[in-house]
Amino acid sequence: MDRAQKEQLVDELGQIFESSGVVVVSHYVGLTVAEMQDLRARARAAGGAVRVAKNRLAKIALEGKPCESIGDLLLGMTVLTFSEDPVAAAKVAQDFAKENPKFVILGGAMGENALDVAGVEAVSKMPSRDELIATIAGMLGAPASNIAGAIGAPASNIASILSTIEDKAAA
Repeated sequence: MDRAQKEQLVDELGQIFESSGVVVVSHYVGLTVAEMQDLRARARAAGGAVRVAKNRLAKIALEGKPCESIGDLLLGMTVLTFSEDPVAAAKVAQDFAKENPKFVILGGAMGENALDVAGVEAVSKMPSRDELIATIAGMLGAPASNIAGAIGAPASNIASILSTIEDKAAA
């Protein structure tokens, strides 16, 4: 890799560190190519990505970035899992780590906040952006359906009362 390629890689990594909602750093020693492809496919499906980069170049790219604190985690064979959604990459990494003991999460960063292993696990349990949007949409629609139910309720109550009175009169 020549100097120009290294500079381009540092720029790419810098953009990743700036634009990602979460970055998870993990060791991947002993994973097969098929397992790494599986991890990449899962990350892509969740709207994230996986990147293996030289630690030295990643540390250079981290300088001055909000998640600069993860530089200490970049030792050995590390892989970066990242996404714009602040939860997606953490969920993918956590789920993959449960199935593959060779994949060890070291920590990560969510914006300026450094995350340890427990922090990554906590973030992975949070609802994703899509789940939150669906919940909010449901909450916005609920008052309208409640009002419609309340408006229709008196008429149905009167109808049931009249029906009961009619049944008693007929008997």
